[in-house]
Amino acid sequence: MAKLDFSLLLFFSSLFSMSVMAEPAFARRSRSRAYIEASCRTARYPTLCIKYLCGYANANIQSLEQLAHLALSVSLYRALYTKAYMLKAAKKLKASKAKGYQTVKDCLAEINNSVEQISQSIIELRRLGHEPVGDDFFWHISNVETWVSAALTDVSTCLDEFSEHNMSKLKATIKGKVLNVAQATSNALALFYRYAARYRVARANKP
Repeated sequence: MAKLDFSLLLFFSSLFSMSVMAEPAFARRSRSRAYIEASCRTARYPTLCIKYLCGYANANIQSLEQLAHLALSVSLYRALYTKAYMLKAAKKLKASKAKGYQTVKDCLAEINNSVEQISQSIIELRRLGHEPVGDDFFWHISNVETWVSAALTDVSTCLDEFSEHNMSKLKATIKGKVLNVAQATSNALALFYRYAARYRVARANKP
C-alpha cells in the first residue's frame, strides 16, 4: 500500500506543478473552475463532483485527461480515508465483542478491494499518456473502465451490508462514508467515460 500511496503523491505533485504558469493565479483558478463545473454536469452527483474537484482548480485543469486523473485520485483518497476509519471501528468492535463486527469486517474487505482497483486504474490511466492511439491504447482504456466499475460494484456490495433500518450510530457513520466513496467513484467513472468516448468516436469515424 505504501507504494500505491507514493504513486498517488507523485501524481498530485505533478498535477500541482502545472499551476506554475505565467497567467495570474486568479485567472487560472477561474478558468479551471469553469471547466470543472461544466464537466461535472454530466456526472451522476454533480454537486459532490464540483465540491471535491474545484478544490484543485488552481492546478490548471483544462482537459478531460487531467480531470479523469483528478477524479480517480479523489475517489482513491475517499476510499483510503474510509478504509482507515473502518479498520479502527473493526478493531474496537472486535475488542469489545460487540454486535456488528462481522458486518464491518465483510464491508472492509470490499473497500480494500476497491482501493486496490482504483489504484490500478490510476496507474493504467497514467500509462495512456505515453501510449500511441492504437489497439494497446484502447486495451488500457478498457482496463481502467473494468477496474473502476469493479470498485464501484464492491462499494455497492459493502453498502448492502448496512441495509437495516435501525442501525447503531457507528454503523450509520460507516454507511455514510461508504456512500460517499460510491458517489465519488461513480463520478470518476462518468468523467473517464467522457475522456474515453472522444477516442472511441475518433476511431469509429476513421476511414
